[in-house]
Amino acid sequence: MPPRSNPTARQQRLGVELRKLREAAGMSTEQAAAVLATNRTVITNTEAGRHGISPERVRRLACNYDCTDSALVEALVRMASDRTVGWWEEYRGILPPTFLDIAELEWFARRLRMSTMTHIPGPFQTEAYARALFAAAIPELPPEEFDTRVAHRVQRRQVLDRVDPPSYVAIIHEAALRIEVGGRKALRDQLWNILELSERDTVTIQVIPFSAGAFPGSGQTILYAAADVPSLDVVQLDRAIVAEFLHVEAQLRKFALQLDQMERVALSPEETRSLIHSIAREL
Repeated sequence: MPPRSNPTARQQRLGVELRKLREAAGMSTEQAAAVLATNRTVITNTEAGRHGISPERVRRLACNYDCTDSALVEALVRMASDRTVGWWEEYRGILPPTFLDIAELEWFARRLRMSTMTHIPGPFQTEAYARALFAAAIPELPPEEFDTRVAHRVQRRQVLDRVDPPSYVAIIHEAALRIEVGGRKALRDQLWNILELSERDTVTIQVIPFSAGAFPGSGQTILYAAADVPSLDVVQLDRAIVAEFLHVEAQLRKFALQLDQMERVALSPEETRSLIHSIAREL
C-alpha cells in the first residue's frame, strides 16, 4: 500500500499506539517487519500514520508484542477497520490540518468534556457568532478562506445532531456569555441556541459564574475526548498558533482533574439555564 499523502489524526494515533506497543516489547522496526514478512519501511510508515494497516496485521503485531490488554487491542483493531470518510475530509488540503483533526477527534469520541473561558464551544456556535469570531482574526482572512472556516465551524454541529451523539459536557465561563461577539442580536440568538441544546439528554451545560473566582485551568480552553479505552483518550488544548493534542497518561489525569474541579465550582445545569435566560433577556 503506498504512503498516504494526507494522514488522518485517527491513522496517526493508531501508528503512535503501535509504536508504543513495539517499544514496550523491546522490539526494533526490523524485528516487527519480520513478524509481518515485510520491510522496516512499512513499519516506519505505519507508525508515522502515512499509510494504513489491516486489522489482521494489528492483531498479529499485538500478539508478538505480548500485549495482554484485550480491550486496547480490540480498540486498535476497530481503528484499523474503520473506513469512515467524515464530512471534514472535504476540507482536506483547504484548511489547516488542525481544523480537521479537531472535528475528527470529536466525531470518534465516546464522551466529550470541554471548558472555555471567553467564547462559546465550536459545535455550539451559530453561523453569525462564528462569522464574528473569524472576522476578528489578525491578519484578516482572505474572503474564500473566511467563508470556508465559517462553514467548517458550523458543520461541527453534526456531532451533536447525529443519530448516536457522544455525551457532551460543556463548561462555559460567564464571561463567554456576556462578550457581545457579533453584537447584541448575534449574542442573544447564540444564547437561545445554547438553551435549546441544553435540553437534549446528551448535552450538559454548566456555567462558571464570575463569583467563582480563580480555579484550576482558568487560563485554558480544554477539550477532553474519551475513547473506547482510557489509554486512547486525548486532550486538545488551544495554543497561539496551532492546537496541541496530548495523550500521555499524566497529562490526561491532570486535565481530567481540572475539569472535575471546574464542574464542582460551576452552577448546576438548572441554575445555568436560569442564568443564560436572564442574560438573554437583558440583551
